Amino acid sequence: MSSRLVVLGSCGAWPEAGRACSGYLLEHDGYRVVLDLGYGTLPRLLAILGSSVADGLDAVIVTHEHPDHMVDLHGLFRARWFGRRDAPPIPVYAPSGVLNRVAALEDDDASVVRRVFDWLPLPADPYQVGPFQLRSVDLPHFVPNAGIRLSSPGLTLAYTGDTGPDPALAELGRDADLYVVEASDRDQQHTTPPSPEGARMHMNGRDAGHAAMAATARRLMLTHFWPENDRELTRASATAVFEGEVILAEEGLEVRLP
Repeated sequence: MSSRLVVLGSCGAWPEAGRACSGYLLEHDGYRVVLDLGYGTLPRLLAILGSSVADGLDAVIVTHEHPDHMVDLHGLFRARWFGRRDAPPIPVYAPSGVLNRVAALEDDDASVVRRVFDWLPLPADPYQVGPFQLRSVDLPHFVPNAGIRLSSPGLTLAYTGDTGPDPALAELGRDADLYVVEASDRDQQHTTPPSPEGARMHMNGRDAGHAAMAATARRLMLTHFWPENDRELTRASATAVFEGEVILAEEGLEVRLP
């Protein structure tokens, strides 16, 4: 079996020049599922698929409704609506706010969106997504955010979406072959604000390292970097606490799995 994860975008909040926001394409034994579609990810996805209407894409998973994780889902909707309207709808696993955001850009007509996307809510009980079992868990963020765990025989990938430190992160990434973890903040300098209650809604490199260590993950990929943050410093912070390989997400990076 041939498996890989391709980074479509690695920035948080907004994309730096030449980059894109959160997005990852997971390919496993011919099945293709995209995790998040933030600013600037759709053209990169279409280039890999070799199709301007996303032929060959089997499913979409979106962690939450913030635009740096889902705004290009609307572009995908338009590609399918105008180019493949009569094709079977693409399964989209996402919190309800994601569907509402896309519908808001189409005169709040959710029925039109549902003709293109077969929406399945997250977090939820396990789904079978092609060769994967999809498990999801609610993680702390400003809006509902579903941490994602995809497992098939011989392969497990976990992805946090956006989150602050939380005990649930250990189980989400338990023994994962690759744990994709957000690291928005600089160490000792929280670029992003806390919640109104004071809880942290993002993590730094050290937090990500601790999460991967607690999960006994094999490899850690750091992502969702705040623009202009020093990525190598973030990696050094994670490496100080995580004993496995630490990878920096970079647009176009391909990671072979497991």
